[in-house]
Formats: sequence, structure tokens, C-alpha cells
Amino acid sequence: MAPFSAKSDGNTREFSSLQSIILLMMRFFIGWHFLYEGIIKLIDPNWSSVAFLAQSKWLFSGVFNWIAESPGILSVVDLLNIWGLIFIGAGLILGIFTRWASLSGMLLLALYYIANPPFMTTSGMFMEGNYLVIDKNLVEFMALGVLAVIPVMGLPGLDRLFHLLKPGRKNPTSRDNTQDKPLSLPRRELIRNLSGVPVLAGFSAAAAFKLNPHSWEEKNLAGAEGVDTVSSATLKTFHYADLKDLKGKLPYGKIGNLELSRMFMGGNLIGGWAHARDLIYVSKLIKTYHTDEKVFETLRLGERCGLNTILTTTSLSRVINRYWKEQGGTIQFISDCAGAADLISGIKASIDGGAQACYVQGGIGDQMVEQGKIEEIGKAVEFIRQNGIPAGIGGHKIETIQACVDAGLKPDFWVKTLHRNQYWSARTNEEYNDNCWCLKPEETISYMNEREEPWIAFKVLAAGAIEPAEGIRFAFESGADFVCLGMYDFQVVEDTNIAWDIFNKGFSRNRPWRA
Repeated sequence: MAPFSAKSDGNTREFSSLQSIILLMMRFFIGWHFLYEGIIKLIDPNWSSVAFLAQSKWLFSGVFNWIAESPGILSVVDLLNIWGLIFIGAGLILGIFTRWASLSGMLLLALYYIANPPFMTTSGMFMEGNYLVIDKNLVEFMALGVLAVIPVMGLPGLDRLFHLLKPGRKNPTSRDNTQDKPLSLPRRELIRNLSGVPVLAGFSAAAAFKLNPHSWEEKNLAGAEGVDTVSSATLKTFHYADLKDLKGKLPYGKIGNLELSRMFMGGNLIGGWAHARDLIYVSKLIKTYHTDEKVFETLRLGERCGLNTILTTTSLSRVINRYWKEQGGTIQFISDCAGAADLISGIKASIDGGAQACYVQGGIGDQMVEQGKIEEIGKAVEFIRQNGIPAGIGGHKIETIQACVDAGLKPDFWVKTLHRNQYWSARTNEEYNDNCWCLKPEETISYMNEREEPWIAFKVLAAGAIEPAEGIRFAFESGADFVCLGMYDFQVVEDTNIAWDIFNKGFSRNRPWRA
């Protein structure tokens, strides 16, 4: 490869073949990275910069946090981010508007660095590419700085091609500056300046394969027999609903002065209590998935869907308080008061943690009734009320609710499991276990329909054994005033839409709404 030169206002700078190759490859590599980051964000319906901006703690953190809390501004920023990455990446690969692409890329990387520098992490762990003060953003920033200051016409690309083809230009490849030779553009020169085109084509092919990685076998096994090629050991694909797919927000009801969405979030999945039957690794898996930042994303998504409450245990008050304080969240917290040395201690810890309502957790209620400690349940309910918040009683067994009613207890709300038992792992011939949480659904419905207090139904999907469309409808049709549903972030919009359809397309219900 012959040396390249750049001519600008009479100043010529030549690069050796090796220098040209290295600089050109650097431009291709950075462009590829930017373009990939933009495309992958564009096609991901759930991508948003909200968590990245919301956890900013350094310079201009107030501005970044404000953007995260302003949905309209956030959508504009996300669009600018996505298309900025795409245009910068394509520009660098093709070598068009190279200096502007380099400077724009430097600006974008500087914002990334300032928003979340590598020496300030919220999780206490160093993330990939972060080494004290220097991270990949800063390294790439400096590399773009090199591309921004070198002569643009010194490297192959569309900038150089258009410069050569511009009418009235002398041949910039001529080493004899005294000669006034007419412009000539050899075929080799044309190929060099179009070298970014095959790179862009290679990117497109690689991206297409990554997004649709079906092998020959996957494409051809589904013949006339209708073989299912997305099951067994092959890749199974899913569609996750995005906020743009949200059909609407759910109606609300009240317990005391507390206004609650008819369906709200449960904390088991976020807290790591998977109830995954004999899959003993699942609880650890979901606990690893749910970092504080992922919990923040899930709660924020729930709020944007109109789910204004989470029901969970005392130990999660830490992350909820972080969410309130650092993310500006407003989700309400109902605590089951479990996890402490005794029930009263759990109630105190929950109230100190900001719970807007408390209840005696279902497993605790079952155990206390079996031990003849119904009077202590009554004292707990009164203690909760003395602190000015609604008080409830929970149970997995309908006998627990019956015993409390027979003892004259009248809480502000009940929390009772409800689901059908027509799923393969249900063991209704045994005592309560981690395969079935409502042993007597018909008896539960009949008895709870007589209660005048609001009823929150939980475990309505039998911990994942029942489809949401079936479980949510069954709970509302059976008389529940509210449904508590554990959800991953990618399920929030879909579950909300299912409940919205139930309320807006009609359903059969005998028990009047008690809230």
C-alpha cells in the first residue's frame, strides 16, 4: 500500500502504509462498537438509560437524576443516545464526516464517564472495564481524540473520496506540489476509499446472525410433520411487552386511607424466595439477578404501569428505602412483618422501615393458630393500628382465617392464598408444602366471600405453575379485592395488560367489592 497524504491549505501530511492501516483499523473498530451499541438498544423494546442516569452520583448528578425522573425528557434522551451511537458508528466505518463523528463520540463518552465514573459504583463492585480512574470509555475517548486531530484526508473513506472528486481539485496524491496535474482517480484509489462499505456489510451480516442465530438444522427440521424447532435443546425465543405496549392502568381500591392498585407487586422474586419446588438453584439464581439496580428498574417499571404497591417482607425495606431516597420512587410498602425474632419486633422493624400497612404473614399466622396463640395475633393487629396504619391477618390455610374470625378478630384486611390445583406438581392429598399453597380453593372462595373486610389474594399463580391469564382472572372472579403478584421486570407490562383486559372486557364476580 502506497503512503496516503492529506492536503489542506497547502499543508501536506503523509502516513506510512503501516500507520495508515493501524489508524484505519482503529477507526473501523471504534465505529463497529458504537454502531453495535446503538443497534442493540434500538431493537430492545425494554432498553432505557433510566437506571444508568438514576444511579449517577458525581458531577451533574442532579441533572442526570432529573432526566431519569422525567419520562418525556428521558424518551428524548434515549432516542438521541441511540441514534447518536448509530450515526457516529456508521460515520466512522464509512469515513464520512469523520472529524464530526469523532468529536460527537468524544462528547457522548465524556457524558457516560461523568454520569458513572469507574471510581464511584453503587454496588461496591468494580464493573467490567473499570480500573480505578481509567475505564474503556476513557480509553475510547482518547482514541477518538487521535482520529479527531489527524488530517481527515490522510485516511481512506468517503470524506477523502468526495474531496478527490470535488471539481477543480488537484490530485492530492501527487508528490510534486509544483505540477498542476489534472485530477485522476485510479481504480485502486476508489477501492481504498470505499473500504468501509464491506466492513459495514460485514457488520450487518454479523448483527443479523446474532439477532436470529438459527442453524441450518433449526430452519429445516420444521417440515411437513410440523416439528417444534424452538423447544428441547434448541433456542427458544420470547417476546417481552414494552411500556409502549401498555394498554392502560388498572382501577384502584382502598384499605383504610391507603389507595391501592387492584393488582400490585409481590416481593418473593425480588427477595429470592422462588418456591421453585425441587429446583434448588433457582432462589440463588434470581437473587443474583436482582441487584439493587435491577430491583429499582422493576419497581420503576411497575409504577409507570400504575402498580403503586409492593407487598413483601421486612428485610427488603432496605432496598425500598434506597429506592425512595435515591430514585425518587413513590411505591407503597405493605410488610408481612416476617424475618424478625418475634412478631412484635417484625412489626416495629417494618414501621421503622416505612411500611404503610402491616399484617401477620401467612406462614406465621398458620403456625400461631396451630399453637393456640390467636390472642397474640389479636395483640399484633392492635399494635399495628396504634401506629396509625391498616392491620391485616394472613394465612395459607383457610382454617387460620376461620379460627381468627371465630375468636372475634376483625382486621382491616385479610391476606389469603388462592389458586386452582389442576397442575401436575400439586399434591392436594398431603399437608401444605412447597407444591401447593391453597389446598381447599372452593372452601376458601365460599368462606372469604362472606367476609366484609377487603381480601388480598396471593400465590394466585401457585408460584409459577399457572398461567397469569388464568390465575389473575380466577382470583378476581372468585372475590378477591386485590391480587398480589410476584413479577420479574420483563413480566410487569404483560401482567398489567392481562389484568387490564379482565377489567375492561368483562368478567363474572359474585362477591361485591369490599375496597
